[in-house]
Amino acid sequence: MTRFLYRGVLCAGLGVVMFAPRVSAAQGFKVVVNPDVDLVDIGQASLSSLFLKKDRKFSTGIEAAPVDLSSGDPARGAFSKAVHGRPTNAVVKYWVQQVFSGKETPPVSKDNDDAVVAYVKSTRGGIGYVSEGAATPGVKVLKLK
Repeated sequence: MTRFLYRGVLCAGLGVVMFAPRVSAAQGFKVVVNPDVDLVDIGQASLSSLFLKKDRKFSTGIEAAPVDLSSGDPARGAFSKAVHGRPTNAVVKYWVQQVFSGKETPPVSKDNDDAVVAYVKSTRGGIGYVSEGAATPGVKVLKLK
């Protein structure tokens, strides 16, 4: 009996892992980067570390300049959940704690997709995210791996 129960739990666990959601543009956002950043893709953990300023540089050595959308934007909600694994309000709380303790300041915040694209385009090391359908002239869209 125990052996069958163990197999059932193991199979159920594998099913959860196999069907776990993956980070993708289909989740309501896409990641954009300044054309001078020599990347075509980025991992979820690396992306989160850049936006939480746990890492300061891309794997290529260029200093990252992350930019967030405003906290009420649906693309920010999708990004926070998929990349950081927590809702936007938890990320905002993280930044309040960082600022209060004197450790770090949050990324620049912009009100809309066009402002994020303009910032990323004009800022060396600029990286941001925009809604899935946003126009992205002058920046590169990174594939999330």
